[in-house]
This record gives sequence, C-alpha cells and structure tokens, in this order.
Amino acid sequence: MHYLVDFLEAEAVENSIIFEHLKSTKEEVILLKEITKEYIKGSQEILVLDILVKLYGDKNYNHIKQLYLVKNLLEQGWIALGAFVNLKNSETLNLELLNSSVTLSSSFLKLLEDGNLDMELPDIKPYEDHLEYLKDQFLRIEMYQKLKQNSSNMAKLQLLEARILSRVECSEIELEIEKIFSDFELNQKEQVIFLALLKEEYASEFDSLRDMNTLVSLISADDYEKIKNRALLEEGSKLIEEEIIDYDEMLNGFGGVSRSFFIHEELLQKIMHPNKNKKAKKIKLDLLIREQELFELVDPKTTLDDVVLTPKTRELLDNLLKQVDKNVMKLLREWGVKNRRGGIDAKIIFYGPAGTGKTMTAYSLAKSMKKRVLSFDCSKILSKYVGESEQNVRAIFDSFRELSQKTKSEPVLLLNEADQFLSARSTEGGSGADKMHNQMQNIFLEQIEKFDGVLIATTNLLETIDSAFSRRFDYKIEFLKPTQKQRVELWQKLLPESAIYEEDFSIEELAKHDLSGGQIKLVLKNCALRVAIKEEPIFCMEDFINAIKREKSGVFGEEKSMGFTSV
Repeated sequence: MHYLVDFLEAEAVENSIIFEHLKSTKEEVILLKEITKEYIKGSQEILVLDILVKLYGDKNYNHIKQLYLVKNLLEQGWIALGAFVNLKNSETLNLELLNSSVTLSSSFLKLLEDGNLDMELPDIKPYEDHLEYLKDQFLRIEMYQKLKQNSSNMAKLQLLEARILSRVECSEIELEIEKIFSDFELNQKEQVIFLALLKEEYASEFDSLRDMNTLVSLISADDYEKIKNRALLEEGSKLIEEEIIDYDEMLNGFGGVSRSFFIHEELLQKIMHPNKNKKAKKIKLDLLIREQELFELVDPKTTLDDVVLTPKTRELLDNLLKQVDKNVMKLLREWGVKNRRGGIDAKIIFYGPAGTGKTMTAYSLAKSMKKRVLSFDCSKILSKYVGESEQNVRAIFDSFRELSQKTKSEPVLLLNEADQFLSARSTEGGSGADKMHNQMQNIFLEQIEKFDGVLIATTNLLETIDSAFSRRFDYKIEFLKPTQKQRVELWQKLLPESAIYEEDFSIEELAKHDLSGGQIKLVLKNCALRVAIKEEPIFCMEDFINAIKREKSGVFGEEKSMGFTSV
C-alpha cells in the first residue's frame, strides 16, 4: 500500500506520487485526502456536510461555498454517491449533495493500490473467433454503463473502441455482427443499443438493459439527448422498421405500458451460431444441386494469391473485392451507383486464348470472396428443337436465383465458353436459325441486365462480342499467353519443392519455351509421371524438353484449356 501511505503522509498533496494522475486542483485533492482518511478509519460512506464542516468550518457558510469541489470530484470519477443516494451525477444540483453521502470510487481505490490507472486491453491483433470479439464489445457496453457514474471512464472507453476497430480491420474471419452493422448501416448509437441487447441475451441479467429508458440513458449525455434518442426505439425507426430488434409491451406497476426490447430471432441465431448457419447453407446447396443437372457446384481451392496476374489485372480484381468495405458500400449507395444492400455486384468477361487460366482465375476470385461457384457449360445451351434454346437461357438464371433464394446464399455464376451468347447478332432478314439465335441472345441480354451478384463469363474471342453485351459487363479482362518473366513465375509455383532435380536443371531455360499456363501444367504432369516410374526419380531437363516438344507438336494443333492464368 505504498501509494496510499505516500498520499496520506505527503506534507503537500501535490508532492504525492499519484497527484499527476488525478488531473485535479490542489483544493480538490485536499478534500479527496480527507475523505480517504475517513475511509481507512472504517467509514465507507461519508456525509458531505460533515467532511466540509470539518475542513472549512460553517462560519459564513464556508462549507456550502465548497460544494462545487464535491461535484467536481464526482464528475472526475474519484468519488461516487452512496449506495442509497437516489441521484445521478450529471443531474445532481450542488445543494442536493450537502446531505448526501459519498464514498471513494473503484477507480481511485485502484490508483491508490497500483499507482496508475492502466487498463488491460487486448493487443491490436486479429480476432480469432467471434467470442473474442463479443468479449471486447460486452466490455464496451459495461464501460458505457459505468460512464454514467464515473466520467473518467470516457478516455478508457474511447481507447477500447479504437482498439476494437483496429482489430476488426486486421481480422480475416467474417464477424457476423460487423456484417449486420454494415448491411443495415447502423450508426454508433444504434450499434450500442444492439450490443446492449445482445449482452442481455448472453448474460440474462434480469432484463436490466431491455427497457427503453435504460437503453436511451446508455447513449445520452443529458436530458435533451434522451428526448432526441427515444426516436431510435420508436415506430418508424430503422431498428424497428428493418426488423433488427422488436419489443413486447406489458403493464407496469403504475398502470402504464412499458416496452421490453430484444433482438430478432433470425439475427440472434446468426450471431450465436455463425458456423452452424454457414454449414447449413452449404449442406442445403449441396442437396439441391444433386436434384438438378444444369449446374456444377465448385468449391474453389485457390485464391488470387495463387494466380500469376499482371499488376493491372490484379489491381482491377482487388478493387472489385473492395466493394465489401463498409465505407465503400456506403458511398456507392449514397451516389446511387449501388442499390443492392451488401455483397458484391459485378458482371465480368474473361477473354483470351485457351489455356491462359480464365476459369482458374474465376475460381480464385470466388475463393477470395469466400463464395462457392455454380458453373454452367454454355455449349449445352443449343437445342435442335425450336424454342428450347430460349427456354434453356431463362432456366439458367431462374434456377440460379431459385438456388440462391432457397439457400440464402450468393454463389458466383460462372458461364464457361460463352462465345455463342456474346457473339454479334445477325442482321435482319437472316435464316430461321439466325432469328432463333438472335432471340436467344435477346433473352440472355435481358437476364444479364436484371442479374444481381457476381457473374463471370469466359470466352476465347472478344472481337466477335456484340456491343450491346459489352456495355452490360463492368469488367472486360484480357488473358494473354505469359511473358518469359511470367513463365518463370509459373514454373516456380508449379514445380514440386520436395522433388530432386539434376544439377544443370534451369527454370530460366524452361521459361524460354512459349507455353501457356495450361500447357506448363500439362508438361509438368507428364514429366512427373515419367520420373515417378524411374529407378532414380530425378527431374531432368531432357524430360521436360521432350514433353514440351510433344505438347507443341500435338496432333490437334491446339492448346489445352486448363492451367494457371498468366494475364
């Protein structure tokens, strides 16, 4: 108790160790010292009248003139009103304090014991799970509650809020509560109300935070703000109208009606069981996919970091991913550019020769967005029966919307080899087949226009694309055969690290051969099979050169449509 003794024995209070931490005047600290002396003698609560008369006497009402010191210490948080005093610091008049009792606050007792008010806050590091996040947010609500009795908590609260924000920004996991805040664009006061109700769900502390007056008081600094903030919990407010929270009405002891607020059950289940919700969606989509023959369901394994892209293309795709940033979404909606709440909206064409990685990039983009892929092979769309092609086009989009709605998920729609959809339409007066093809394309154009979400179409030739389609796509990204520098990077990514290579093995030499990413992957696969059956499984340059020659002189004279992108 070194700091306590030092405080009590210091001849001048300003010479005590804790004085600089108090941020109080000398007169205020002298009064605080007298209250402390009474406290350690066993008087947990001290009558304000008695302590002021003891210090200043009652001649000429000197003790009353010093009431402001008591009020200041209350506002600074070094003392608190007694347990049976039915007053609130911010609303208490000086004269009301005269016959009230006060006690030392827990903050001041901590200062006397530790010599500082350092608060243990989480390091600025990513959240590992939503429970870590909730722990910080519930601590935040507790500090809002304590703020009403102890204004010195404001600095600590601001520090905690800043750290929560920093941890959220660097977290890789999806935090369901932050997604709710972003999707519904909740302001800080609405967020505090939501978190307070959520804390009640977890703690079940006698509904102490459920009534309107308590919630409004939590976010209000004075009586004027209380009147203003009641609108956040009344009919017509965002929290009520958008079914974020709801309330039950009941008769109170005075014959009036009071409201008890709570979070909507659907949102509550998303928060309390985030992984269960995602797993259920995944299982449901898996089951529905088995019942149809239109789409292939793909769970991507690679991200954009696994793909070799030009800086310009990577920048384009990174900008697309930033649509999920809450500040970006807010601005886009304010400007009228984005209407749909939440999620990414993008219609993209990947075009270029086969084997340059268009499909893999589509999968990798989906993985980076934490989405699954519903892939459709557009070569299946043509039908020899009149009218069926048009019906099949509608079926693609109708089925995609139905699957998304039933599973409440937003997979990426991938249209592979979409050349016939996108090619220039025939002029009037063409054959019956041309007219049917035009009709099919018109329907496709109409469906593209109405599409919400992420759609990626791949095609080998962009020059044949109808200009009407070109205008409907937000991004048109060309995939070229890789440069030598990119081929070096592709070989480095693909060659197995655990394999043994001959001494004169050279990636630079391999990269001199003009191959697409798909061809490089195929050459490696063929070489690996040959090496695996050798008595000494060593990769040799000769094996690769032979495989490259065979690939380049392939019977069909075309490159294989698989492999890594090399835009």
